[in-house]
Amino acid sequence: HRTELYEDPPSGCWPIVYSPDYNITFMGLEKLHPFDAGKWGKVINFLKEEKLIADDLIVQAREATDEDLLVVHTRRYLNKLKWSFVVATITEIPPVAFLPNFVVQRKVLKPLRTQTGGTIMAGKLAVDRGWAINVGGGFHHCSSDKGGGFCAYADITLAIKFLFERVQGVSRATIIDLDAHQGNGHERDFMDDPRVYIMDAYNRYIYPGDGFAKRAIKRKVELEWGTEDTEYLQKVHTHVEGALNEFKPDIVVYNAGTDILDGDPLGGLAISPQGIVKRDEVVFRAARSRRIPILMVTSGGYQKRTARIIADSILNLHSLGLLGRERAACALGSSSVEQMVRDSAKDFSNLSLQ
Repeated sequence: HRTELYEDPPSGCWPIVYSPDYNITFMGLEKLHPFDAGKWGKVINFLKEEKLIADDLIVQAREATDEDLLVVHTRRYLNKLKWSFVVATITEIPPVAFLPNFVVQRKVLKPLRTQTGGTIMAGKLAVDRGWAINVGGGFHHCSSDKGGGFCAYADITLAIKFLFERVQGVSRATIIDLDAHQGNGHERDFMDDPRVYIMDAYNRYIYPGDGFAKRAIKRKVELEWGTEDTEYLQKVHTHVEGALNEFKPDIVVYNAGTDILDGDPLGGLAISPQGIVKRDEVVFRAARSRRIPILMVTSGGYQKRTARIIADSILNLHSLGLLGRERAACALGSSSVEQMVRDSAKDFSNLSLQ
């Protein structure tokens, strides 16, 4: 079927995907989880304050329908989400178990479905424009038949499967997962799929500790408690370069969790805000210099200051010319965009890690 998630957005826009429906606000229940459930809207507000974007310049995410979700998920799994206690377990917000399911669907699952639709849309945008950012998404603990760790839908798997099935010329993908936690959801989904190369750097001692899923990781970077900037950035640089030299993908899906931030109650690592901004720069430089389309999702990040850091990172990528070259070309159609990407490749090849 032809999904409306793949309809072309208006031409004059940035490939930045968002909807106000991303944010989970419900009688203060969202405050019972350490997650800042309004962080996505805050990122957008910071970018607006800095005049990088305006509402009519970003792509409005649409909610993924059951039909879209069934590209990856089993009907049995989607039916399980009709039980509030199952959703309470997945989102780690126990009182959700006592709410009628129609309320849970509207107030908890609809925001997550809209973010999932956003990731699917951003996949095609990345191929068309060279890069795309979904300000939400990155639900990397969810696989086709099991959710967990706040992740109810497998948006990373979905975005990649949609591209493989519906976009010509996309048959290989690399996932670079730099959230503090192991991305066991997409790992289980792509366990024996030679088209998908997974690099995952995570705190080896924390959730989910999924030994079975680790077998799917082609480049495993297991970090110690309290890892700091210098060691972390050196490892990220070495392994991202190594991953992209080892396997030539048609798309990079970058899971850019900010729960690596020093003081994160769940991540256990000690990366500074500047370290996170630098990390994203390293990944974008590696992909853009090779002219590989990159889709970034924001994933985990459990402190109030993470929204500012994500916005600062996007502003940094823009100021370095790693974004934005295509914006002028939005109205020109993708063939002109490809030409512009080719033209600017010379510039990127001269950019090395500062």
